[in-house]
Amino acid sequence: MLSIFDAIKEIAFKIEYAIQTEDLGYSNSENSSGEEQLKLDVKSDLIIERALSSVRSVKSIVSEEKEGILNLNSNGKYIVCYDPLDGSSLIDANLSVGSIFGIYEGELKGENLIASAYIVYGPRIELVYAERGIRPQLYGGNNKSVRRLGEIVLQNRGKINAPGGTQKNWEKRHKEFIDSLFSEGYRLRYSGGMVPDLHHILLKGGGLFSYPATTDRPNGKLRQLFEVIPFAFICEQAGGEAINERGERLLELIPSNLHDTTPCFFGSKYEIDKLREAYGVAR
Repeated sequence: MLSIFDAIKEIAFKIEYAIQTEDLGYSNSENSSGEEQLKLDVKSDLIIERALSSVRSVKSIVSEEKEGILNLNSNGKYIVCYDPLDGSSLIDANLSVGSIFGIYEGELKGENLIASAYIVYGPRIELVYAERGIRPQLYGGNNKSVRRLGEIVLQNRGKINAPGGTQKNWEKRHKEFIDSLFSEGYRLRYSGGMVPDLHHILLKGGGLFSYPATTDRPNGKLRQLFEVIPFAFICEQAGGEAINERGERLLELIPSNLHDTTPCFFGSKYEIDKLREAYGVAR
């Protein structure tokens, strides 16, 4: 696992450099979901592919930007699913973006995720890495090296509310639930990027990040293998919870195809319990 983590650290600095120096415009290609790709999406995907191809323990990789599985090392043990540049549409506004990695052993489903990581490209590089049984570890980057800054622990209750999706497309119960949190004094934190918003919640000790089912996206927007399951793992390792609209653990999801999406809710225990109550689902 250390060799994969070392590769992710290398990836962080190469993508950061690309963000600072590469063309921010659109390419002439689309990703697996038919969305027009930025040139930085393509560049970041290539950086990660090249870095992981040199890690012998990586059997294959799956990118959010590509349709299928890319086999790398026949004797490898792990499959790495990744979103090369989450929130890339925010770059031209100079907002923080990130990369997300899920490391699976065996069939691609939540229970087989054994480690996950994400990188934040902001005023400085920060990297969070989690393995089973260990609190997520925070690292800070400077001058092409990273050092451990501490572990991440979620409190029982937070203060931040990061609600995704266009409000006019929310279900009534979701709108009422989100409003109830604001009535309790929760602060809005939503940039449109999953990585910076969840990173903010994790480092501030708690809160709620939600991307519900909406009238235009009844199955949610965020992808299970690349975004949802890796962050669910980190959230649970930090002492929080991560569920869908039926109250099921996101780490128990079994995607039927590589790019399946799902409604998802990540947060401290208090907020997730409030969600269960609002949605009428049992613990």
